[in-house]
Amino acid sequence: MEGALRVWRYAAVLLTALLFLAAEASRGQAQTFQTSAPFAILVDYDSGTVLLEKNADELMAPASTSKIMTAEIVFRELAEGRLKLDDTMTVSLNAWHKGGASSGGSTMFAKVNSQIRVEDLLRGLIIDSGNDAAIALAEGIAGSEDAFAALMTKRARELGLTQSTFANPWGKGDPQEKVTAREMAKLAAHVIKTYPQFYKYFGEQEFTWDKIRQRNRNPLLFMNVGADGLKTGDINESGFGLVGSAIQNGQRLILVINGMKTARERGEEARKLIEWGFRAFEAKVMFAADETVGTARVYGGEQSEVPLVAGAAVKLLVPRGSDTKLVGKIVYRGPLLAPVEEGVEVARLKVWRGTAEVLDLPLKTANSVAVGSLPKRAFDAGVELATNLLLKSFSKN
Repeated sequence: MEGALRVWRYAAVLLTALLFLAAEASRGQAQTFQTSAPFAILVDYDSGTVLLEKNADELMAPASTSKIMTAEIVFRELAEGRLKLDDTMTVSLNAWHKGGASSGGSTMFAKVNSQIRVEDLLRGLIIDSGNDAAIALAEGIAGSEDAFAALMTKRARELGLTQSTFANPWGKGDPQEKVTAREMAKLAAHVIKTYPQFYKYFGEQEFTWDKIRQRNRNPLLFMNVGADGLKTGDINESGFGLVGSAIQNGQRLILVINGMKTARERGEEARKLIEWGFRAFEAKVMFAADETVGTARVYGGEQSEVPLVAGAAVKLLVPRGSDTKLVGKIVYRGPLLAPVEEGVEVARLKVWRGTAEVLDLPLKTANSVAVGSLPKRAFDAGVELATNLLLKSFSKN
């Protein structure tokens, strides 16, 4: 019976705040940016607002940007105490052969059978984009590349990356090594938020190992746009790609582009997108930190609805001078079944600008709802039964 009563509900939240935003944004012509990148997404880090996207949910080859996931696993091992920066790992014959100086790919020039500190391997991985460093770290943590790749995909699922899969720790072309631009942006945001003590490595401009000095391959770091990370990548299957982040006036943007024809095109397009993102948008507060965003229906409870809150101020970046209207919905699977606990994530706030989804945030219950009396539960059962009959009738028509 309960399973039959639980249906998807879509609650419109065209509240005064959203209508106000749409009115405020109608002062002139909308500013747009037509990127030449085949795959792209530009996201405001604090609000989660998507400023631009193009094929952001299409699978693509990540190339060396997959090393961000490799770094995430190492960061987690360090943060949870299973690994220390001063621990050493061996550069195996496999790591040297596939990723060393003679391999023809990006390398930190690690010597075969040498013992290298984890911190140096991290710098070799992130700054030099060393394939040898990636393999050495993978083997040191999981025993083999394949085992580590399985960890990468497992970790991706734990972080909510539902489409991305990894086949190796260094971004070698493989049919099973696929990501989306949106999920890479989400991964970058996670690394920035969760590991500030290690994220700094992404912003270091150079690294010298065995007297060989290499500059960071991220062109944004040298363009005076406030960039402080993350990684580039390029193989035949991917073209030239970049996952980057920059801060200006306290605002952070995260950018992912892929499929560019040359390294120069990649750098120029990344710079243009970052500069446009900082220039073309302004922040608006939709809801205060503890303000009720909407409500969710409750079945069999003392109250028939429970207020939903975001837990922090809900902000949205809107184009300066845009006449594009905003549409918001609260999406949840319901009605919720009593008892309902306080502070539980039960819904999501989704906002669209035109056809583009620009915001997707979790909503939590603002208070608890206890189980209602028997007459109240019986009444709710009748309402749900009637609702389901109406829905079935509409679906047939």
